[in-house]
Order: sequence, then structure tokens, then C-alpha cells
Amino acid sequence: RKEYVDLYVNYMLNKSVRKPFEDFMKGFLRGCPARYWKIFFPEELQTLLQGDTTVDWHLLEKNVIYRKYNKLDQTIRNFWIVFHKLPEEKKKMFLVFLSGSDRITVCGLGYFRFSIEDPQVENPDESSPYASTCSLILFLPR
Repeated sequence: RKEYVDLYVNYMLNKSVRKPFEDFMKGFLRGCPARYWKIFFPEELQTLLQGDTTVDWHLLEKNVIYRKYNKLDQTIRNFWIVFHKLPEEKKKMFLVFLSGSDRITVCGLGYFRFSIEDPQVENPDESSPYASTCSLILFLPR
């Protein structure tokens, strides 16, 4: 019975996917030759390909550029108070809203900068925040 299970597992995990995996590997190596990616440890390669999954939210706050606002405006202070009280999952959802991804690029948070801008609408109470994901701008009505 053990031999049967071993052979079955080997078939399912190795032999049955050998051809698709070889095709994938061939295409991957064509676009990214082994000499470039073999210098990385697996964890480094994963971060390079997927981005960083851990975020220092206070550093994110520190790197913000304010337009038509300053750091001490009540709207900005309220925003950061509420933001820091959010659970981790909601903070990552904010990153998706702002940038289109819940991860920071491989360069790290030190290079991730976004702007918070006052859209200067006539009636801010009737306006919702919106983002320009290409420019990394959060438009936050007062």
C-alpha cells in the first residue's frame, strides 16, 4: 500500500505536470535567463517578483507629499488617526485603492511616495475621496 501511495503521489506531483512545467520553465528562462535570477535566494526572488508584503505604516505616513494641504491640517490629522486604527487588511485595501496593488515595490517603502491633495471642490461634504493610481495621488476633500 505504501508503495502504491508513493507512486501515485510521485505521478500526481511530478510526472503528470512534467511537460507543462518544462514548457513554463523554457519560456521563463527565455525571458529571464538563469544567470540573472540564480544570484538570488528564493525569498529575495519572491520579493523581487511579488513586491514586499510587510509595510511600516508610519514610514508610509512620513513619506507623503501634501498638495494644497499641510501636515498639520485637521483633515490630514483625522485621516492618519483613522488610518492607523484600521486593521492590517483594510490598510492593504487602501494601498490597492491608491496604487492598484496591496504590495510595495521591491525598492521598499523608503522610495514609495504618494501625495494627498485637496481637490478644492465647492462642497467637500458631497465629495468622496478618490485616487489617481498612475500618479499615486489621493484626492481627499476637506
